[in-house]
Amino acid sequence: MPYPPTPQHPWPISFTATCIRATLYILLIAGMAQGAYLEGLHFPEVRFSERGFTELAQSAVLLSASLLLLYTRQVLKVLPTVTLLMFAFTFSSFIREQDYWLDMVARHTWKAIVALIVFPTLFWVIRERKRFVDEFRHYVNSFSFGLFAAGVLTTYVFSRLYGRSAFWEAVLEESYIRTFKDAAEEIIELLGYTLILIAVIELTLLARRWYLARR
Repeated sequence: MPYPPTPQHPWPISFTATCIRATLYILLIAGMAQGAYLEGLHFPEVRFSERGFTELAQSAVLLSASLLLLYTRQVLKVLPTVTLLMFAFTFSSFIREQDYWLDMVARHTWKAIVALIVFPTLFWVIRERKRFVDEFRHYVNSFSFGLFAAGVLTTYVFSRLYGRSAFWEAVLEESYIRTFKDAAEEIIELLGYTLILIAVIELTLLARRWYLARR
């Protein structure tokens, strides 16, 4: 499938559009931080639990990213193999965030659902590996890919290490309370998920430009 992002087909973004998008992303991240602050300040009974703002915001961000990826794949029909793999990742993460509720149905329910999403997706991507490599070559040099990688590293590497109980026990010593650890880990996770959402938004905007160019 041909794509326009070549030296012969540049797609510059205007300075005004860049400033507007940057402002909106700043407001989005600031809103997440403020929401977590208000959760800790006014809702001590649910803060940083499955019913608190931070956990619900994580689910909303992951679901939004998943729906945008479906739109990019099914409607715009751009990078279908890459977006399918990204969708499997974000939607599996969304399912993982519902483990508390799904375990009420049966233990490890979320794992079964994730397996039903991940294994068929991996099978398809491996089967279409040549197409995937070609699509990935176009995506890897984009701003979206850099943000997506940063979001994954923030959520699945840094937040896990930063949120270790041993780390916070060493820092707080006899003042250690689990709430500190939960707040640190969950808020960093929210930041990482938000970066992933911004990356997907950027991908969708790029895909729309490619879609319009094909038309």
